[in-house]
Amino acid sequence: MSLTKKIDFALILKVTNANPNGDPLNGNRPRADFQGFGEMTDVCLKRKIRDRLQDGFQLLDESGKAHGEIIKESIFVQSDEKKTDGMTSLANRAKDKEVGLGADAFGKKANKDETAQKACEKWLDVRSFGQVFAFGKSDEGAGVSIAVRGPVTVQSAFSVEPVNITSTQITKSVSGEDPKEGKNKSSDTMGMKHRVDSGIYVAFGAMSPQLAERTGFSDTDADKIKAVLTKLFEGDASSARPEGSMQVLKLIWWEHNCKAGQYSSAKVHGSLKVNADGSYELNNFDGLVPTEIDGF
Repeated sequence: MSLTKKIDFALILKVTNANPNGDPLNGNRPRADFQGFGEMTDVCLKRKIRDRLQDGFQLLDESGKAHGEIIKESIFVQSDEKKTDGMTSLANRAKDKEVGLGADAFGKKANKDETAQKACEKWLDVRSFGQVFAFGKSDEGAGVSIAVRGPVTVQSAFSVEPVNITSTQITKSVSGEDPKEGKNKSSDTMGMKHRVDSGIYVAFGAMSPQLAERTGFSDTDADKIKAVLTKLFEGDASSARPEGSMQVLKLIWWEHNCKAGQYSSAKVHGSLKVNADGSYELNNFDGLVPTEIDGF
């Protein structure tokens, strides 16, 4: 059975001396807009959700505490660092008979609706976020494009105040390449590291029952997303994001009493005001009381 009620949610995140989302077109500096507000893109957040679903998690009870057995989900868009099936591309994963749907599902005579349904049944991220299966010409001489529109949307996270970005020049102790004649070290010895000194970020999202009917996204699937949102940065440490530098402070979860929703997402999201210290204020609506869950 698909999702029975509309859901809105908000994440309050804390960054301390870390690069939450580097911009490759700007020397991997933390993303920020022209006014200096920090940003974590929706693609970045969905990548972390996928990774946590793939790594393993426990569902939450009514009090927000993890309980039960460890669950690991099958994910289609796997990162290179976490891929478990050895597939070198999304096309290979989709067409492989063992881990995917097989080449026939994407062939010239394939039923696109049937293929989309099978993909949603197999991979949680496909039935959650949607996916475009756009592959080039096959052995049969025909390309394929199958679009699945997902019910779960996640907005980019923005800091509540402009962030201060510190850049530090670093030096490698060993050259990565052979130095040129007359030099002791190669040019790649010098580098830069960037970090956000401190910042509170807020991200919003929603789940649509109408779109969930098409992909088969269920109430249980929503509970799985809810569980991993509280531990978004566990197992995500790197030199740019050391352990403890990224934290989920709060997950705020609104469950409406019907598929259409009692209030618009814009109005629900606007009821949350987050302060620079991570505290927040909520303007509650009649008949729509949010669940407030501490981060992991």
